[in-house]
Amino acid sequence: MTLFHTDTMNRTVFAFDLADDGSLRNKRLFLQFETSWGYPDGMCTDAEGGVWIAHWGGGRISRFTAEGKLERDIALPASQITSCSFAGEKLERMFVTSARAGITDEPLAGALFEVEPQVCGMECKLFAG
Repeated sequence: MTLFHTDTMNRTVFAFDLADDGSLRNKRLFLQFETSWGYPDGMCTDAEGGVWIAHWGGGRISRFTAEGKLERDIALPASQITSCSFAGEKLERMFVTSARAGITDEPLAGALFEVEPQVCGMECKLFAG
């Protein structure tokens, strides 16, 4: 299993191997955000192994392959996108949050958006400890 970690201020996302005992191993750079993308913020994974990342200052969410390659993105009508999560009976829907802090000229800043990701999420694994 892989655990992903966002280092927002450095525009990086790291991947770790997650052992059965909860320990992390093999830290590696998953991807480096381009300046024009904004900053990586909240994220989730889908049932096909895609990694969805919110773009703070970038006005979108993006799906990256398991290898860290940009596969697609969905533009949103707010710039400060904070996180995304799958929902629905079959985890076929995605909700995306945004922030309003410091924004005065975006009517939908701080709104919650629903998008069609064209892929399903996967059930959360509960922490046993």
